[in-house]
Amino acid sequence: MVFIDTVLPWLGDLLAMGGNILALILIMAMLIWSLLCERIYYLYFLYPEQLRSAVRLWEAREDKVSWYALQYREHLRHRINADLNRSFGLISTIIKICPLLGLLGTVAGMLEVFDALAATGTNNPRSMAAGVSKATVSTLAGMVVAIFGLLGSRFTENRAVAERSALPARLAYLGVEDA
Repeated sequence: MVFIDTVLPWLGDLLAMGGNILALILIMAMLIWSLLCERIYYLYFLYPEQLRSAVRLWEAREDKVSWYALQYREHLRHRINADLNRSFGLISTIIKICPLLGLLGTVAGMLEVFDALAATGTNNPRSMAAGVSKATVSTLAGMVVAIFGLLGSRFTENRAVAERSALPARLAYLGVEDA
């Protein structure tokens, strides 16, 4: 926390205002964006080389018409498809969890409001402000992380779907006839 207070003091204030649920939402956001950055890096830098490598492996084969050769070609195609699809299920699950965590923060904040009401016996706005703040901040954070995560996920997933659908044509263009 000392690091956060010295380098990013606004983040420390936000975490203090939002509570533990907000910290969990921020961890989820970092996880989503690290997975999305990995997918983008794969799609733009590693995938083209993997595709060229698969074509080189296929072209190095002498036998290209036997059942075993066709099974090998399908293995190459399935391996590339599996790599194109990797992590999207996890990203989608985390995105779906973020609004629920925001809702959990809302409930926790409202419980603090009710505790303040029970302790003071009146509806003193000052005693309720901390709970309402926690409820609002965690809800906002959960929704913002989910919305931007969904946008990033759709971008990368659409790119992966486009690459997956173009894979047979690219393999055919580079010397691998399509099955």
